[in-house]
Amino acid sequence: MEWSWLKDWWRLKKPRRTHRRSRTADSGTSGGGEADGPAHDGDMEFSDAHGYDQGGYQDETLYGYDDDDDYICYCDECMNGDLDSNDGLDSDDSSTSGKQVVVAVCAMAKKSQSKPMKEILTRLQEFEFIKMVVFSEEVILKEPVEKWPLCDCLISFHSKGFPLEKAIQYAQLRQPYVINNLHMQFDIQVDRRRVYAILEKEGIEIPRYAVLDRDSPDPKQHELVESEDHVEVNGIIFNKPFVEKPVSAEDHNIYIYYPTSAGGGSQRLFRKIGSRSSVYSPESRVRKTGSFIYEDFMPTDGTDVKVYTVGPDYAHAEARKSPALDGKVERDSDGKEIRYPVILSNAEKLISRKVCLAFKQTVCGFDLLRANGKSFVCDVNGFSFVKNSNKYYDDSAKILGNMILRELAPTLHIPWSVPFQLDDPPIVPTTFGKMMELRCVTAIIRHGDRTPKQKMKVEVRHPKFFEIFEKYDGYKYGHIKLKRPKQLQEILDIARSLLAEIQTKAADSEIEEKQSKLEQLKSVLEMYGHFSGINRKVQMKYQPKGRPRGSSSDDVDAPKEPSLVLILKWGGELTPAGRIQAEELGRIFRCMYPGGQSRGDGKEGLGAQGLGLLRLHSTFRHDLKIYASDEG
Repeated sequence: MEWSWLKDWWRLKKPRRTHRRSRTADSGTSGGGEADGPAHDGDMEFSDAHGYDQGGYQDETLYGYDDDDDYICYCDECMNGDLDSNDGLDSDDSSTSGKQVVVAVCAMAKKSQSKPMKEILTRLQEFEFIKMVVFSEEVILKEPVEKWPLCDCLISFHSKGFPLEKAIQYAQLRQPYVINNLHMQFDIQVDRRRVYAILEKEGIEIPRYAVLDRDSPDPKQHELVESEDHVEVNGIIFNKPFVEKPVSAEDHNIYIYYPTSAGGGSQRLFRKIGSRSSVYSPESRVRKTGSFIYEDFMPTDGTDVKVYTVGPDYAHAEARKSPALDGKVERDSDGKEIRYPVILSNAEKLISRKVCLAFKQTVCGFDLLRANGKSFVCDVNGFSFVKNSNKYYDDSAKILGNMILRELAPTLHIPWSVPFQLDDPPIVPTTFGKMMELRCVTAIIRHGDRTPKQKMKVEVRHPKFFEIFEKYDGYKYGHIKLKRPKQLQEILDIARSLLAEIQTKAADSEIEEKQSKLEQLKSVLEMYGHFSGINRKVQMKYQPKGRPRGSSSDDVDAPKEPSLVLILKWGGELTPAGRIQAEELGRIFRCMYPGGQSRGDGKEGLGAQGLGLLRLHSTFRHDLKIYASDEG
């Protein structure tokens, strides 16, 4: 029946709009007309509490949502399963009306009704064979797991107040396909020691650390010797600055202790409260009660990197201002914390894959610290979504939807075929309905509006120039190019020295003839008061028999001594107009991804985050290479 799978593939992501009820028509009918949204019919009857009818088939009215334009109802009655039986399928699809994958979200209301969750559930609704149901908080907390609605796939995750043990009991009872392993969530949410042990086992870089376990009966597990600028934990010395974390993953009161040379005291980090994420305290002594992890402080230049995985092959990364700086949360005009897109290195992408697989968490967030040329994982948060990124919502829904159907469609006999190259996210729909994705962008870019480039040549024979030429292997290649500040400083020192000799009448006649050239060389190299950028360069070319004669009038008997042609280049700097052009090019580049338009309410402009090449930054496809001319 392979032809049947292929026949139905085109309907996989087709929004079910053909036979939807008209809200206008419904509201205009008299008496008995269907209401807008799911019908709350008190006379609906079910053959049993688990939603099976007389024929033994699962009653979809227990789980269904009305499909009016991505409408998902979150009221208690709907989330308890009392929903309209109209599942929105086309009338000619009666043969598949009982073949849908029921995906349940089991989490506290604050999480299940959050904007990121609603955005992703709305997109999952567009899969024709997926039906969503959200367990209400009342059901989760008060009802026994035997009375929880049935599902084929379970998305469940721990947060404050969530009964993780009941979720595990439900999974054992109903055996659904579980997106995030529930047993591993105990390790993530309860004990940082267990998290670090798993990271170490997988060979993932973490800061050097030691555990002070004051609850252990073994005295060797809670030996602490404290001095002014360091602590010794179980024989391991940590010099300030160092970090002190509670072993409980639910305790976010993390302290950073500073050395006396930096003023001493400590920075006390906590979960964001308003516009604060940490406060400074003059207290320099470590805490004397409780068990803690002590680890080296990583110098990260004031930024933290947050990584969000959706499966092992997709990782979205953002950077934020580190709370260890001054504790003030940077927010935009809408009051949301400012975050910046991050390009992950190949090593960091491998880390995200390892974290996802090691903790068995399909949807997983963790913290990266970039320090000393390496990347360290300092915390694993478990189930986490990116906020305010339509691009991420699109990608997550597509990856999760395809993952769920790939796992469950065959066992439920749903006519769904695995798309070609399904394992290569993100999958991008096009106007032709083909499976396409961006694999490479090649751009040839010319400079913007700039000042003219200028050049000056002079033939030199002074030994000091030959010393520089030899120092940088000029004889090996016949020429050298000097761009670095130290190299240009050496040339400037020579020019100043020779001009000083001319002033004191100590220079020979050949040097005096080059005075104007040397003054120009000195003037250009002294521009701006420092060497930076790529706006100045000195080249020297070796002439074994001196510079070639330019015409027949040149002195044929002139000495054929070796010389160097010194070429000074400068200019070519961006004008204010050029800077504007460069910034505009960057904005356009962010948004040129074909088919990458995100759904939105029209508020997103040309440079909106979530469009363009930022999509590549979040996947394993990104491999940035820049080739510049040698003149740069």
